[in-house]
This record gives sequence, C-alpha cells and structure tokens, in this order.
Amino acid sequence: MRNKQKLLIEQLDQKLQPFSETRKVLVPERGWINTIRTSLNMTMAQLGAKLNITRQGVKRIEESEANGTITLNSLKDVANAIDLKLVYALVPINGTINDLIQIKAEKLARKIVLRTNQNMKLEDQGIGDEKIAKTIKELANEIKREMKKSLWD
Repeated sequence: MRNKQKLLIEQLDQKLQPFSETRKVLVPERGWINTIRTSLNMTMAQLGAKLNITRQGVKRIEESEANGTITLNSLKDVANAIDLKLVYALVPINGTINDLIQIKAEKLARKIVLRTNQNMKLEDQGIGDEKIAKTIKELANEIKREMKKSLWD
C-alpha cells in the first residue's frame, strides 16, 4: 500500500475505533425512538409537541425507523428534541478497515492464483499446495500495497 493511502487507512481506523463495540449493539425491534420515548415515559403527543408535529407524525417516524426508511435528518431532529445526540458510522463487520482490505486482497489473490493454476494443470504444469499458498500470500500483499480498484469488484 502506498504511504499516503496507508496513512489514510490508519487514520480512518483510528476514527472508527470508538465505534468498534457497536458491533455488539442490538437495535430494538421497535427502533430507538420508540424505545427511548417509552423508557422516558414520554407520550407521542409530548414528543410531537417538541417536534412541532402531530401524534400521528410521531407514529410515522417511529414506524419508518423500525422498517429502516427513516432519514438521518429525522433521526437528528428527534435526538435534538429529547436532548440526545445522533451518532452514526459505517464500521467493518469484523475488525478494521485494514483487516477488510487484507481479506479482500487475499480473496482476489486466491481467485487469480487458483484460476491460473487450473490452466497450468491443464497443461500439466500445476504447482503444489505449499507453493500455491505462498503465491496467494505474495499476490495479496501486492494487491493490498497497490490498492487495486479490482479489489472491490
């Protein structure tokens, strides 16, 4: 990976590090708005008054959050209305951004090497498993270092 790209990825991983524990967070079935509102013993009418919308408007917002169609602006408005802060991030499912790149590079390298080896086998020039593993590792490191766009195909 080029130095500038490597530095950007390291900085991104540092920024995302505080969110690493969020992988363990389970979103409530009825959504955060409904869960927080009911935990605070706040009625839909009360939240509606804070948002300058009707009780029915609050119900629509809660339903849109629960079914995944709510906008970030709506979430931010609700958070502000009840003195909370909206925080969001896109975090890797496992590990860091660097780990994600490594996994993708290894997957692409494996695909390339195994396809090439298959062609070589047809010509009776295949290589052994140990050599295949070493070649995959070397190619993955090269792909990661060069950050080829094909990594994301």
